[in-house]
Amino acid sequence: MDILAYAYACCKANKGAAGVDGQTFDNIEEYGQERWLGELAESIKEEAYKPEAVRRVYIPKPNGKKRPLGIACISDRVCQMATMLVLEPIFEADLQPEQYAYRVGKNALEAVNHAHRL
Repeated sequence: MDILAYAYACCKANKGAAGVDGQTFDNIEEYGQERWLGELAESIKEEAYKPEAVRRVYIPKPNGKKRPLGIACISDRVCQMATMLVLEPIFEADLQPEQYAYRVGKNALEAVNHAHRL
């Protein structure tokens, strides 16, 4: 529950729109955050949790075109964040310093600059 609660707080801080289920953070707060998290935890424990479809929206690009963006439901975002919170330290411990992909505090530009220096 602690991990799910922290994951929920992280997702809420990111704000974001509702997914295909239309559920917002305000809806969850009205329903009861602890109750909602308890039900989510129970569905995960019972292996009944199923992710929802991703809502597709199009956002404008600077050149006037639009690019697709997928918006996951809040329950899916919370589960993804909780998974990342548990797995990231495990994988991070085994990665070499020169590995940049999908790491906190590292980005593609740093990787290019490092390769250039080599």
